[in-house]
Amino acid sequence: MKARHIIALIALLFANSVMAQEVGVDWESLTDKQQNVLNAFADDWEALPPGRQARLAKGAERWTNMTPEQRENAQRRFRQWRNLSDERRDLIRERYEIYRKMSPEDQRRVRDNFRRFNQLNMERRQQLRDRYRSMTPEQRQRLRERIKDRPRVKPAGRD
Repeated sequence: MKARHIIALIALLFANSVMAQEVGVDWESLTDKQQNVLNAFADDWEALPPGRQARLAKGAERWTNMTPEQRENAQRRFRQWRNLSDERRDLIRERYEIYRKMSPEDQRRVRDNFRRFNQLNMERRQQLRDRYRSMTPEQRQRLRERIKDRPRVKPAGRD
């Protein structure tokens, strides 16, 4: 009998969490600034999926707290994103999901490698890109494994 109660309680908690996730954001609960940013969605707000409403509300809040320079950078990045092909956007989304599933240590390693790569001059970056593109899939995999197994060396000036 106790097991049934526990199972029922777990089911009830799960159902409540699912219902909580499905509750959207009321247009009236948005600040004036958020409503201004999201004005294009005003007429269709109630028809939007609850998750999309929540993401839009959160994004509008972030937008209202940005400096003009940050907004300009965000707009530039969004234009670049829109100009990508569907295939390229799908590839980026796929790689982001892979990144999100990595351990924090592996994520840090990827970020550090990305920073180091971007600190190289343009000519050296292009050489590395060309070299990588000319490799077979097997060679690329061996390279990734070799890099992963390398002991990490702290950059100078970091504690």
